[in-house]
Amino acid sequence: MALSEPEKLPNIVDMSIMESKDGTVVEEAYANHDEAELAALGKKQQLRVGEDLCLLTVFIYGLTDGGPAGLIYGYLFCWLGYFTVVASMAELVIPTAGGQYHWTYLLAPESSRKFISYITGWQSVVAWQAAVASSSYLSGTILQGLLVLNYPNYGFQRWHGTLLLYSFVLTAILFNTFLARHLPKIESAILVLHIAGFFVILIPLIHLSPHGSARDVFAQFLSLGGYENVGLAFFIGLVSTVFSFVGADGAVHMCEEIINATTVVPRAMMFSIAVNGILGFAITVAICFCLGDIETALESPTGFPFLEMFSRATNNLGSATAMAVLIELLIVSCHISIMAAASRMMWAFARDFGLPGSRYLNRVEPRSKLPLYSLALTVIITLLLALINIGSTAAFNAVISLVVGGFLGSYLLPISLILYRRLQPHPTSPLKFGPWSLGRAGVPINIFALIWTVIAMFFSFWPTAVPVDATSMNFSCLLWGGTTLFGVVFYVLYGNRQWKGPVIETSVVEHFRGV
Repeated sequence: MALSEPEKLPNIVDMSIMESKDGTVVEEAYANHDEAELAALGKKQQLRVGEDLCLLTVFIYGLTDGGPAGLIYGYLFCWLGYFTVVASMAELVIPTAGGQYHWTYLLAPESSRKFISYITGWQSVVAWQAAVASSSYLSGTILQGLLVLNYPNYGFQRWHGTLLLYSFVLTAILFNTFLARHLPKIESAILVLHIAGFFVILIPLIHLSPHGSARDVFAQFLSLGGYENVGLAFFIGLVSTVFSFVGADGAVHMCEEIINATTVVPRAMMFSIAVNGILGFAITVAICFCLGDIETALESPTGFPFLEMFSRATNNLGSATAMAVLIELLIVSCHISIMAAASRMMWAFARDFGLPGSRYLNRVEPRSKLPLYSLALTVIITLLLALINIGSTAAFNAVISLVVGGFLGSYLLPISLILYRRLQPHPTSPLKFGPWSLGRAGVPINIFALIWTVIAMFFSFWPTAVPVDATSMNFSCLLWGGTTLFGVVFYVLYGNRQWKGPVIETSVVEHFRGV
C-alpha cells in the first residue's frame, strides 16, 4: 500500500471544516463521526470495525511483600491510581490505533514533539509485545500447574511449559485471522463467562474454605521477601495489582475497528476499570480470608498458590480443576485480545514509519482488512521470547515484568502534556476535548495519575526478595532501560530521518478538529 510523503500535523484547533493545501474548502461525506475525525488526522480507516480473576495468577508477589493487609490496601491504592490514569487517557481518545504516541505528538511543543512522541510509541510497542509473551506464558504454565496438581508423578520440565505456551499462541493466531470477524461475538461470550466464572469461583471458595479472622486479613502486614521495612515491602508488592490492571489502553488501539469510538471507547474504558475494580476487590478480600497457611500456599509445587487454595477448599481434585479451568479460559481469552491489540499497535507505529521494516509492517491485507505482517511479527517475537523460559524462569519473568514498566512509561508523557496544556493554554490553539472530558476535575486527576504512575513504575523494578542472586534478581529495569536506549539509538542513527510524527495519508487535510 503506497503512502504519501509524511507531513506534520498542525496544532489542535477547533474546526468544523477542512481545507485543501491551496486554501479551498473541501466537503467530504463520511460514514460516521469517527471516519471524519480519522480523516482530520490524516488517516484512512483501513482496519475492520470490530481482569479481575487474573489477579489470582499473580497475587503471590503482593502476598510475599505486604501480606494480606498489604494486598488489600495495595489493591485499593492501585485501583484508585489506575482509575485516574484511565480517566486521563479517556479524554484523549481519538479514532486512531496509535494511542499514546499520537496524543503526545498532538499535545507536545513543536520543538520536541518528534522525539518524545517516538519514544512514547516505542515504549508502547515494547510493552504490548511483552504483554503477549506474558499472557501466553501464564496460559501455558497454569496448565502445567494443573498437571502437577492432578498427576503427582508428573516430571516437571520448563520446556513442557514452553510447548504449552506455543499451543496457546497458535490458538490466538486462529482467532486473530480466520475467526477475526467473529471476535466481537466471542468477546461477548467471554464477558458472560467472566461474570459467571466470578460467582462460580467466589461462592465455593467462601463457603468451603476455612476462614481467617478479620485481624489476620486487615491488620496482618508481612515481609516474607526478606525486606526489614514492611512499608518498603508493601510498595514492592504493588506489582501484583498493577500487573492485573495494565493494558487498559487496549481498546484505544482497536479504535479504527469500533464504530463511534470517541464516544464508545472512553465509556468502555471507564466502565471496565470500575467493574473490574469492584470484582477484583471482592476476589482479593476472598483470597485473604480463605488462604489458610500463607507459607504453605506460597510453596505450592504447582507454582500458583490459587491452585493449592482451590484444592484445599474443595478437598476434591475434580472440583479444584474445574475452577482452575475457568481461570485458564479467561487468561486464554485475554491472550487473544492482547495479541490483537499488540499487532494493531505495531501496525499503527509502522504506518507512521516508526519501526524497521515499516513498509512491510504497515500493510493491511485487502480481503480480511487485517494487518497480517504486524500480526506475524508479533507471533514470531513471542515464540522467540518463549525460548528464554527453557533456560531460565527468572530471565523470562523479567520479560513479564517489562510489561509494567513499558505500559506505565507510555502513559507518563501524554498525561504530563495534557496537564501542561491545562495549566499553560496555547494562545492560538486552545485545548479542545471530544465527548469525554474531566472538566475542572482534570488537573487534580492528572496530577494524582502522574504521582501514582511514577511510584508504581519505580517499585516495579525492585526484586521481590533479598538477598539478591541470579535467580531472584529483577532484570526488568535492565530490559526496560535497554529497550528504551535501543529506541533512542535507532532514532538518532536512522529513525529521525523517516519518523516525521503521525503521517498524513489522506489528501487535503490541514486542520484537526480537536481532541
